[in-house]
Amino acid sequence: MSDRTFTLATPAQTDALAAAVAVQLRAGDAVLLSGVMGAGKSSFARAALRALSRNPALEVPSPTFTLVQTYETSAGPVAHFDLWRMGDPSELEELGWDEACQGIVLVEWAEHLGDLTPAAALTLDFTLDGAGGRHVRAQWDERLNMLEDFT
Repeated sequence: MSDRTFTLATPAQTDALAAAVAVQLRAGDAVLLSGVMGAGKSSFARAALRALSRNPALEVPSPTFTLVQTYETSAGPVAHFDLWRMGDPSELEELGWDEACQGIVLVEWAEHLGDLTPAAALTLDFTLDGAGGRHVRAQWDERLNMLEDFT
């Protein structure tokens, strides 16, 4: 398991990290986002979806109320989940979790996945420091060596 922490001082740096991840995603990959409210999970997800779709103007509404939003991209289908409001991981079955995992899944509030957390995933934990700076701790397995060279 690889582990690295990034400081994202600007929105452009968040977008760059998301783009670096997006270009390497393939069907069956999971990107799990966790962290405090306002730390950058949604910004990262929006930038990743725009990079995957190769459309910088793509409308990316938050799936906070619908829980999942799907996209057709050049890398295949992507399901963007926001589990903030989800009561129990068993609700994911109704949202098409198993089918979504055949494509790419991008999950905000991934700590709500419980036993459904994919074993092989890129996990990004977003934090804020006292000065409002954003930091992301990334963990990934050998299959997803996407951040080795990111600066």
